[in-house]
Amino acid sequence: MSVKPLNQTANSAEQLTIKTAVSANHTSVERSAGSSIFSPPTASTPNGKPSQQLEPTQLSVAQAVVKMLEDLGVRRAFGVSGGAIAPFWATLSHSSIEVIHFRHETGAAFAATEAYIANGEPVVVFTTTGPGITNALTGLMAARWEGAKVILLSASTSAPQRGRWGCQETSAYTMPISGIFTSGPLFNYATTLESDIELPQIARRLANGLARPEGFVAHISIPTGVQTSLSKVLVSRIQATQTLATLSEEAIAECVQLLSEGPFAIWVGFGARNAAKEIRKLVEKTGAGVMSSPRGKGIFPENHPQFVGVTGVGGDDSVLTYMQEQQPLRTLVLGTRLSEPTSFWSPAMVPSRGFIHVDIDPEVPGVAYPSVETFAIQSDVGLFVKVLLKQFPERINHFSPVLLPHPEREVIHPGAGCPVRPEVLLDAMQRLIVDSSNALVMAESGNSLTWGNHMLRFDTPGRYRVSTGFGSMGHFVTGVVGAALARNGKAVALVGDGAMLMNSEVSTAVKHQIPAVWIVLNDGGYNMCKQGMALLGFKGIDGDVPQADFVQIARGMGADGIRVENEFDVEAALEKAMASPVPFVVDVVIDANQPAPIGGRIKSLMSQGAKK
Repeated sequence: MSVKPLNQTANSAEQLTIKTAVSANHTSVERSAGSSIFSPPTASTPNGKPSQQLEPTQLSVAQAVVKMLEDLGVRRAFGVSGGAIAPFWATLSHSSIEVIHFRHETGAAFAATEAYIANGEPVVVFTTTGPGITNALTGLMAARWEGAKVILLSASTSAPQRGRWGCQETSAYTMPISGIFTSGPLFNYATTLESDIELPQIARRLANGLARPEGFVAHISIPTGVQTSLSKVLVSRIQATQTLATLSEEAIAECVQLLSEGPFAIWVGFGARNAAKEIRKLVEKTGAGVMSSPRGKGIFPENHPQFVGVTGVGGDDSVLTYMQEQQPLRTLVLGTRLSEPTSFWSPAMVPSRGFIHVDIDPEVPGVAYPSVETFAIQSDVGLFVKVLLKQFPERINHFSPVLLPHPEREVIHPGAGCPVRPEVLLDAMQRLIVDSSNALVMAESGNSLTWGNHMLRFDTPGRYRVSTGFGSMGHFVTGVVGAALARNGKAVALVGDGAMLMNSEVSTAVKHQIPAVWIVLNDGGYNMCKQGMALLGFKGIDGDVPQADFVQIARGMGADGIRVENEFDVEAALEKAMASPVPFVVDVVIDANQPAPIGGRIKSLMSQGAKK
């Protein structure tokens, strides 16, 4: 990495121009991960008054770990049971932590991820040995990408039985250790608890990890024999604190200077979700045009006159119009990685003087566009914008909002046609779900995501969820259960039939009476893949799936549902789903020939060589 003055231009694509503005001054910000890690519980007398304190030796390791989790603020655990995890599972089931027993570990991990995103409380995923662990890994990788705080508690084979072909043996003889049982790209922290003497160190690492501003995904594997062993170790109380870099006056002054030189845009991402009010003040003070990543929808109101559009997958043409016809001098990037699904790494999105990129992760700025001039600032977005607002002149208006391009929305009228056009369904969702309720709306990877990004509009943060990074199918057909549970209210997942057949947790929602709603685009195939392959020039590819009746499937598991085959029936079906007190599936026979807004993704794939 070469660091060059901002007024110089890189001579080749190999040169990287990034200036990092983080002060040497630091502040210790207390982020409590619970009032304590754990102290010995007290026994109660029949009249409910506490008696003398129990000795630590009376706690099993499983009990000690569960107490630790309680003190860390964990209120829910998602998982699937098994023999090797039995002692921990039993202890967990008799604790204050609510246990939600799933049908598949992947679904449990996705649901845990979305539960954290919904309410900000750390969560646990529990699994047995072997396939229990490997099944959960996809969902846990999504948790890492999404910035969730999730602790995986798994079982492993006890030392005397290792290497002897035990049932679902989990040891260095049978499974890779690196990356699963050690820290790395998947887990921020991972270890195997072999002895109770390790508990204080594990407790400290978990508390510090949960206190950090970024996401934190950990894995604690406990051999079956260790779970039932008695603990003689008392873990003292821990108040976790996190030291954050603070912004220097010089860095803020330079930002003000750079942004005052001419018109600038603001590109808002998911990492700015807690700074919506401050961002709106900055926008209205400066007159800047605002773009949003798909995950950032709603952080800045999409009905605001200064909103230009959504970028990336399923994004708005108005964004490119803006960048081509009113190109800003610089773009202030707030809390987005500018990844492929957000930017397609398109040169058209690069302003003439480059980016000012603010992110809590110092590794993010400059990575997506390595040859573009970037002034990098490591900071919490909300903190940065608050300080920036104080330093800006009273009014700097580089734009007249009435001249900014805006996303065009066509008036859509339902017809007597069958199957249903996606545009008709999404228009009804906007009116009956987005505008008429406070339900969380989630869009599954595939055409569901592109239609949701393109057509749904939000004016408040925290109402829309997509996974454009890891982008696993099955994320939201299961994640909707965790989100609805954590919100204690409706959550609606727009999903494809392929994802719904892949991995749904309707049965789990029924058992726990979670008011989740699935709206299924039932087009009899992996339609994004089918449409995409045709656009890439590949013919004769089989992407069809036998069309299922998801209402019958849902009712067979104890949920309710309705099948929609005509556009005139869409509104009544959505109204029934939103009024239902039980899990509900809306099975929409969708027009598979209606082209989804995936042109940007196709161009990006072609540029990477994915073409005939």
